[in-house]
Amino acid sequence: MRAALYWAPERTDPLCAAGNAWLGRDAESGAAVPQPALAGIETITDAPRLYGFHATLRPPMHLSTGWDDVVDTAERLATSLQPFDAPPLMVTDLDGFLAIVPASRSPALQALADACVRATDPHRLQPSPTELARRRAAGLSSEEEQLLQRWGYPYVMQRWRFHMTLSRRLSPPDIAAWRKTADDHFAAALASPRRITHIAMFTQRAPETPFLITHRLKLGG
Repeated sequence: MRAALYWAPERTDPLCAAGNAWLGRDAESGAAVPQPALAGIETITDAPRLYGFHATLRPPMHLSTGWDDVVDTAERLATSLQPFDAPPLMVTDLDGFLAIVPASRSPALQALADACVRATDPHRLQPSPTELARRRAAGLSSEEEQLLQRWGYPYVMQRWRFHMTLSRRLSPPDIAAWRKTADDHFAAALASPRRITHIAMFTQRAPETPFLITHRLKLGG
């Protein structure tokens, strides 16, 4: 079992329906969602579909404590934080992946992610040698290696970036074409202003099974 803290658009946010339709799955109900009638979309979204439509705050972790202990920590964390306005979001090419990212830097989003990592770290099982080797195989900087050793993941704290993954890694010609398609699909949803009012707990019951939302935790209680 793995647990994670993500930001996932609320049901009332048009971005929720747009993202679920793009990936073809609703991470809250677990149900399949019809995708747009676009050749190849099922294939390019197969990897992010497993995780559900989200932006990572606390990366998935195996647990060293009980599930109820993690939930209690996450609930207390959410109560201690206040809602805030999100910057505008846009579709982009993120290192060969199609993703939704902020149009400008957001210290508030960074602080939220940092707080989620710190608060839940006591519940994190240390990564196995196999997991460490897999992370290092991607080629880590010295800073990322330090983060891996301290937090169990190399892309947290100063190396964290808010992003909502929309595809597997694509070739430059493919990502250029799909970016235009994604721009059109998400245009109306991304035009709406949004406020960060909740964080979501996701869980993966077993390897290779889909992540599901188990709790939506309101910021400020």
